Amino acid sequence: MTDPWQSFDTQPDPGPPFGARYPAPMPDGRFLHLPIRPIGVAGLIATQASFPVIHALTGWMAEAVAPLGAEMVLGLPTLGHVFAPLLAERLGHPHWVAAGYSRKLWYEDRLSVPMRSITTTAERRLWLDPRMLPRLAGRRVLLVDDVISTGSSAQAGLALLAAAGLRPVGLCVAMIQTRAWAAAWPAELPVVSVFETPGFRDGPGGWWPEAR
Repeated sequence: MTDPWQSFDTQPDPGPPFGARYPAPMPDGRFLHLPIRPIGVAGLIATQASFPVIHALTGWMAEAVAPLGAEMVLGLPTLGHVFAPLLAERLGHPHWVAAGYSRKLWYEDRLSVPMRSITTTAERRLWLDPRMLPRLAGRRVLLVDDVISTGSSAQAGLALLAAAGLRPVGLCVAMIQTRAWAAAWPAELPVVSVFETPGFRDGPGGWWPEAR
């Protein structure tokens, strides 16, 4: 398989069934071929993507969230940090806020929540720098990540904002990876994305998309 996430293609791979990768359709009619993981999902690793792909995805994210009127971006670690600062800049913001896994000496326990994701096995803690609270207070905050899959990372982001007395205007991601997150997600909170991928089952001839 060629180096993934480096460019867009004008033609999709044939399927279903699909081979090693899935052609995710982009808003401009092109395709981003994503590797299909053994757990049956199409993967995107933003830190390994090319600059043209990242900037194109960020541009589409900015267009999609414009109606939400966000005044501040809070990025979730780690891969959400690829998109969050670029998106904040596209939206005309002077800066952004980064939640993180590392606790600095001046951090406070009250601004921390447990976090687990589909791609990790260990539970970590998500932290918010208390010095960033003035940036967030009274603002329309947009939560930003790379992907939503099970929703556990995004739910941790909601819990962290709640600990700070805040509720976001929505969640923006580059990719919606299946709908496993939807049942537990607050119905009134919009989730905005550039594209969506299904789950897959390994069957005759390759990978078959599962019904959403």
